[in-house]
Amino acid sequence: MAREQGRARTFTRRSLLLLGGQLGLFGLLAGRLYWLQVVESEKYQTLSDTNRISLRLVPPVRGRILDREGEPLAVNRPNYRIVVVPELTGNVGATLDALATLLPVGEADRRRIMRDVARKRRFLPIVVKENLSWEDVGRVAVNTQDLPGVQFDVGFAREYPRGMDFAHVVGYVAPPAEADLTGDPLLELPDFRIGRNGIERVYDLAMRGRGGTSQLEVNAVGRPIRELDRVDGDPGQDVALTIDAGLQRFCMQRLSQEESAAAVVMEVDTGEVLAAASWPSFDPNEFSTGIPVGLWRELLADTRGPLTNKVVSGQYAPGSTYKMAVALAGLEAGAIAPDHRIHCPGHMDLGDNRFHCWRRGGHGAVDMVEAIQQSCDVYFYELARRVGIDRIAAMSRRLGLGQALGIDLPGERAGLMPTRAWKEALHGKPWAQGDTLVAGIGQGFVLATPLQLAVMTARMANGGRAVEPHFARQRIEGGSLVDRVEEAAPALGIPQRHLAIVLKAMSSVVNDPRGTAFRARIDEPEFAMGGKTGTSQVRRITAQERATGMRRPHEVPWNERDHALFVGFAPVREPRYACAVIVEHGGGGSAVAAPIARDILLEAQKRDSAGRTARRARATGSAPT
Repeated sequence: MAREQGRARTFTRRSLLLLGGQLGLFGLLAGRLYWLQVVESEKYQTLSDTNRISLRLVPPVRGRILDREGEPLAVNRPNYRIVVVPELTGNVGATLDALATLLPVGEADRRRIMRDVARKRRFLPIVVKENLSWEDVGRVAVNTQDLPGVQFDVGFAREYPRGMDFAHVVGYVAPPAEADLTGDPLLELPDFRIGRNGIERVYDLAMRGRGGTSQLEVNAVGRPIRELDRVDGDPGQDVALTIDAGLQRFCMQRLSQEESAAAVVMEVDTGEVLAAASWPSFDPNEFSTGIPVGLWRELLADTRGPLTNKVVSGQYAPGSTYKMAVALAGLEAGAIAPDHRIHCPGHMDLGDNRFHCWRRGGHGAVDMVEAIQQSCDVYFYELARRVGIDRIAAMSRRLGLGQALGIDLPGERAGLMPTRAWKEALHGKPWAQGDTLVAGIGQGFVLATPLQLAVMTARMANGGRAVEPHFARQRIEGGSLVDRVEEAAPALGIPQRHLAIVLKAMSSVVNDPRGTAFRARIDEPEFAMGGKTGTSQVRRITAQERATGMRRPHEVPWNERDHALFVGFAPVREPRYACAVIVEHGGGGSAVAAPIARDILLEAQKRDSAGRTARRARATGSAPT
């Protein structure tokens, strides 16, 4: 009996222990459940949503580039493409193999994709193919279940409607290079482009905008099901240029008749550049979509320099277009009176050297106006000798030569205005008197860009004010674009009577029968122009060639022929426009460059006249007559 009672007590204890253990386990389980579902619920909800929701960056729409009247010069068009997200793809190589059965994916594409996979964050999409047709997109879309991580995407591609006409001004965009990556995820997006040249480059940050985000619900293989939320970014700002699209196209068409040339037109009072044409050109759309290697090599090998913006980067000896700067320096120094006459027998001797005038028989006795009108070299040899190179250089810099103008385009060259100290420092030789004579006719060491020559002309035509050229009607302030405020340009301190003499001479160059550009005159008095021709030697003429007679132009290799130049302003009575034209290896400035400048200045004035009439009609509500 006692044994039975002992067994009962033992059984009861074991039951209690077992029950206590079970209760303890259930308590632990309940506590764990409480911890996971209540205390840590927010954490695990986030983890669950991460598996279900894909957060993506939305690239901003790049700002447009417009001409002065609002005509689009750079816009955005839809770009249909196929991308792959490495994070959602088990094996990128195998996925590309599968895609190759649907789309042409070459070895170059595979190398690019695998390189991007290695250097970019795995959650960022990588472009496989872009600029696809609807047929290509549909063929891939119906097979996406068998292509994990492959997605159909619509972005934007940069487009230049008038490509070649504006390539050097507007520039182009391209994918960021590895050196451009700063850690900003936007720079790693498939269709994100940054400015590489022209206005696209200078105003790049303002046109980029700010990216947004998109929350997508995805399935197990990463295929988007629906968009849950979107936070739009800010589009980039539009850039309004001073360029007149119609005048720019006219200039390009006119220059296209030459092998290599440049022309620039600007307003003399405001500095607004209305046209900046450089020929030959290139199609910036090729760079936006990815330029073929063969075409890139072809552009680089072209000796005419289609990739170079000659307006701001081309440096040329200005030749006789520089004589007005020498004349103003002489007048300011008191080295000569305007009516003082210098005899030109066709040459000037200095020591054992003889410096020739372009006219073999000479011009006889000429004063300052006649010397500019007929482009007498001997007059300016003597004037330069009297003034000295340093005072000539000082006047030249006031007129905008020999220094960077600080324009809102990349690639600007400073030209060169030599001085005594410059030659001593650079060449280790003293300045020679012969150097001064050669510089006096815009040869030797003197170099200028077409834009600098236009600025020089504008500063003379506007009454001697230091107008600054610019290509956009906005400027960057604090990372954003703000409208420029027109302010009166400071005076250069050049006496008006001196400027009047020079402008009178430039008018007679074109409008007097003895002027070197008389054949290129504008017959309509209200549109008449003034100007100065120039011919810049590319190669020194030897004594033997001068003695035996020069070869005819067609017998000289193209790259050894003289450059043809012309600077001008219009209208003569109230100057509004300044223009500079250079035709590389074109020959004589009067025969080649002057007619181009005449056509351009006439077109600019007629366009402005028609524009004023149209604006007046809109303002009054009446139709133009």
